[in-house]
Amino acid sequence: MFEATDRLYHTTNKVFEIVECKECRLIRLEPRPSPQELASYYPDSYWFMPEGKAGRLAEAYRRFVLRDHLRFVKQAVANSDRTGYVVDVGCGNGLLLSLLPYKKILGLDSSPKAISVAWRHNGVPGACANLLNAPLPPESCSVITMFHLVEHLAEPVRFLEAAHSLLTPGGRLVVQVPNISCWQFLFFGERWNGLDVPRHLFNYRQRDLESLLGYCGFEVVRRKNFSLRDNPAGLATTLAPGLDPMARRIRRITESGFKRILKDGLYFALALLALPPTIIGAACGAGSTIMVEARKKA
Repeated sequence: MFEATDRLYHTTNKVFEIVECKECRLIRLEPRPSPQELASYYPDSYWFMPEGKAGRLAEAYRRFVLRDHLRFVKQAVANSDRTGYVVDVGCGNGLLLSLLPYKKILGLDSSPKAISVAWRHNGVPGACANLLNAPLPPESCSVITMFHLVEHLAEPVRFLEAAHSLLTPGGRLVVQVPNISCWQFLFFGERWNGLDVPRHLFNYRQRDLESLLGYCGFEVVRRKNFSLRDNPAGLATTLAPGLDPMARRIRRITESGFKRILKDGLYFALALLALPPTIIGAACGAGSTIMVEARKKA
């Protein structure tokens, strides 16, 4: 389809291709990086926010925009048997779990530092593990969440089958991925932030995601095409990647206090301006993210 490189974090100058399968139409990254190469594309600070006043402001903002995620997860828990754990895979600093009113929670992340921060700052118990080696017995989880994880996986079937075995009968899986059939991708192409080359190995349409979940033993029961946290900010980053606060922090760009505040203000204003078109896109089924609740089938 086209060529692209790491437009956001500049971890590599290597050029990749975005290709579409002629048979199944699935869109993917080519060539696929080796596990060692892929790890180098994730900076150490990829998952957490800075400390100090800037970090507190960023976390307050994240708490506000996580509201629709929280509502979605709470409904999934209400739809489950509510006897097992609520597990967030790729939990980062554990903020999402810390905002849920449940005691049986567990965060999984590949970063030991993330797990440490989740416990020390947000009181979230966690394990440095993934679903393939999670310290949990079969059928011990009522809900498993995967927010912006599946598109990073080289072997998504193995992970989703592992989730299936960990869920209780009728347990719920909550998955969110970028939507490659959104209007933003159709308009911006390789500049669309949702591609996140080279970290996103697969790019899913809604039918792709639902087909994958069905193959792994799940039935999609609820869908959502808008995320207050991701859709407006994604469009803002597509338009002005140089203003993205996380990208600037990860790239360690030296800025004076005034310049940092100015860029943060411009980015926030751009995200606010992006709110109406992203709401309209989601209402028309062409939002830039897909969030689904899937029920474990017997």
